[in-house]
This record gives sequence, structure tokens and C-alpha cells, in this order.
Amino acid sequence: MIPRELEAEILRLFHAEKWRIGTIGREVGVHHSTVRRVLSDAGVPAARLPLRPSIADPFVPFIVETLEKYPRLRASRLYEMVRERGYPGRPDHFRSVVARHRPRPPAEAYLRLRTLPGEQAQVDWAHFGKITVGRAERVLWGFVMVLSFSRQIFLRFFFGAAMASFVRGHVEAFEAFQGVARVLLYDNLKSAVLERRRDAIRFHPTLLELAAHYRFLPRPVAVARGNQKGRVERAIRYARENFFAARPWNDLDDLNAQARQWCLTTAAERPCPEERTRNVGKVFLEEKSRLLALPPNPFPVEERVEVAAGRTPYIRFDLNDYSVPPDCVQRALVVLATEKQVRIADGMRVLAVHVRSFDRGQQIEDPAHVQALVDFKRQAREHRGLDRLHHAAPASHRLLAEAALRGTNLGSLTRGLLSCLDAYGAAALGEAIVEALEADSPHLGAVRRILERRRSELGKPPPLAVALPAHRPELRDLVVHPHTLEAYDRLQPEIPDATNSRPVPNDPSEPKS
Repeated sequence: MIPRELEAEILRLFHAEKWRIGTIGREVGVHHSTVRRVLSDAGVPAARLPLRPSIADPFVPFIVETLEKYPRLRASRLYEMVRERGYPGRPDHFRSVVARHRPRPPAEAYLRLRTLPGEQAQVDWAHFGKITVGRAERVLWGFVMVLSFSRQIFLRFFFGAAMASFVRGHVEAFEAFQGVARVLLYDNLKSAVLERRRDAIRFHPTLLELAAHYRFLPRPVAVARGNQKGRVERAIRYARENFFAARPWNDLDDLNAQARQWCLTTAAERPCPEERTRNVGKVFLEEKSRLLALPPNPFPVEERVEVAAGRTPYIRFDLNDYSVPPDCVQRALVVLATEKQVRIADGMRVLAVHVRSFDRGQQIEDPAHVQALVDFKRQAREHRGLDRLHHAAPASHRLLAEAALRGTNLGSLTRGLLSCLDAYGAAALGEAIVEALEADSPHLGAVRRILERRRSELGKPPPLAVALPAHRPELRDLVVHPHTLEAYDRLQPEIPDATNSRPVPNDPSEPKS
């Protein structure tokens, strides 16, 4: 906008001094289009505002004809079409030419919509930007419900616009209003309308369950008719400018607490558009008695997601990992989540309860789950060790039983016998255990002394530890079952008796005498 004094000067120079439009714009320091607007607003006929010759003039008939046929065709597409026909200009000037010749629809008049108390509420989502939570970037959405008669506002913020948050916003709004409007008006958002073909509408099944529970009628506005939900649109703009702008807050709970207080104070103290002599809060007290009563039990608002536990005792939910008992791996489970809590269930049995995290890449663990996994692994290792000893040296079972009667630590004894098995072999260990039992010395030290003495008597070098690859830990628990070597002796052919055998021909490779 330009000052009123400058508009008056433009009109004086045009009418009194007969200056041209370009001269006026150059001398007063404004664009020639501004001069044309001022003269047009002052009622100067268009015939008295001749346009300067333009390189687009030869293409104007084509532009007008195309726009009459396709009035909503974009200027960028029309620019490509005239370029193919020889237009040499740039797109910025061409847009002004298209705007000048685009047909304008006639202005539409709207009826003033009035509703009865408790009859209607309007619902919509509002986008409030992105928020960083740890390493995660979350979208902050505001759920807004406004009563059409009193203009009472309910505002609730969520990290995301999922269906579970949409349902929770309804339930908390009904509790805040202490009642339910008979008709809830929605835009054609996916949380409410899944599909629409003119008057045929397919609502979201969860919204229909919610409507049946609270006995209200969901109703979407007509396509491209935003004026039908102007009350919630104005409430969203009012919340942006009066509440959210430049407001400090610590976390989502703090922001929602401030929003609740704002709805009950500042937003409720503004004048009611229907009755300017009273504020919104007083009109709402009158409307509240006309709302439908709440049902005895609230609608369930937990987010339900089916998940699968892999080989590790964790499930992935909303960018984070939550622990489960180790006996629940590789199973299909269900997550029931609120903003505060994550419950993991298997059918009717609740397996784990965790505090919900809105961060990214976190591992939320229950110490009991971790300890159960450690105990399970320890028992598995002990079982595999005993199994190896039983197959390699059957007498080890008796040795462990004798050692238990004498109070020996069986874990240390098992690990020691396994190390001897790796170093000396199964046959030597079995013979050493038998000798130790015969000498009534069921101790690890006695077995080691016998093994070392026998090794020394045979003149063998000290045993060396076998270096197993670190990336193959399963080799350490590999069980090798020893067996007799008589089968190999049977594979050797029998040597015939020298008295009955034929003479064996000389080996051609041997030199002749």
C-alpha cells in the first residue's frame, strides 16, 4: 500500500497535468502497475489507461481462447505452450499478462451460518512446525475442537496426527466440555473420511466406533467449501497468534498444561461473536446443559500396533526398541501405547510395561528381562559344557557327583575339566578321571597332575591352546563325540600267508638287479 498523499498526487498529475502513466510512475518513484491500480480504483475507465505495446500482444488471442476453455490452467503451463509458438519473453512478465486476461468467477455470497446450543462442534488438525526430541525430529500437531454456538475452544498438542491421537483428542475434548455436541463437522481429512465419491462417503471405521460410543453424528463439509468450518479455522488462527506465538515451554506436558489454562481463561474471556455483550465462557455455561451426556465408560484411546520380536528380546516401536522377556523371541506380539506408557502383550497376557520415549534409536530395557537373559545364557553354557564332558569322558559325571558331596564349586570344576579336554583330548581326560576316582581324589588338581605326569612319561610337548576364530563363537561349544578306531583297521586289506600266496611281480618303478 502507498500513502494517501501519494495517491492524491498521482490523481492530480493524471487529471490536471495530463501526465502519462509511465511518466507519473517514474517521477513519483512507483511501478507503473501501481499507478494503474490507483487510477482504476478511482474510477478511471480502462479505455483511458492504454497499455504500452508488449511482446505478448500477438499471443493474447491464443491466451484468451485457451483460458476460456481451461480457466484454471496454470500460467507456467501456458507459458510453455506460447514458447513453443515463438514467444520470446520471460515467465515473470508473462504471469502478469495471464492474470490480466484470466476470467474471474463471479463473487459468491454466503449465508451466515447459525447453530443451536449444543448442536454442532467443528474439528480439525493444525500444524505447528517440527520439534527436536533428542535425536528425533517430531511434527507438532494441534487438535482443535470448537463449539459452534459458544465458540468454546479445546486445544491439545500431539507428536503426530495418527488415528490414536485423533481419538484421544476427541475423548479429552468431551471430558473438558463435560458433554458431546450432536453433530461433529470435519474437513475431508484421512482420519475422518477414507474415501468420497460426491455424496457417497466412507468414514474411518474407528471414527464410526467413536461416534457410536458417544452418540454423535460425524459430518464432513462439502469439497472445496472451507467456509462451512470457518469457526474452527478462525479458532486455529487465534490459537497460533494468541497462544503459541513466542511461547516458551519445556516439554509436551508443559505445553498442554498451558493450553488447557489458556482455553479456560484467555480464550474463554473473549467476546462471543453470537452475543457481543457476553464472553465465551458465560455463553458456554448456558450451552453445556444442552450437550449430550457422557457415557459411563470412556472410549479406549491406546494405540494398538502389531509387532514381531526377532532373535533378540526387543521389539521396535516408534523409532525405539523395548525389551521383552527372553522366552518371547520370534513371536508376534501387540503394543498398546499411550503418551506415557508402552505395554507389550501376548494375547491377554501383559509381557512388559515401559515408559514411552519420543527419542530415536533408544533401547528401553527392564532390568528383569536383561537378568533373565543372562541367567538363561549361563544355564545354556553350563548345560552344553556338561554335555561335552558326558560324551567325551563318561566318568566325569561320577567325578562331579563326588566333588559336590565334598562342597567343591561345580562351575569352576566344569570349566577346568573343559580346558583339560581341549588341551589333552578326550581319551587322556577319561583315563585321568578314572585314576583320580580310584585314588579317591575327585579334584581338578588331581586330574591335572595325572594328565601332566602321563604327558611327561610319553615324552610329549606341553599342550598348546587352540586359537579359535573370534567370529565363530559356536566352535567353542562344539561337541565332538569320540569313537573307537577299530573301524579304520577293518578297512585295511588282509595280507595273504607267504606259503600260499602267489609271487608278487616286481614293481616296474624299482630298478632291476
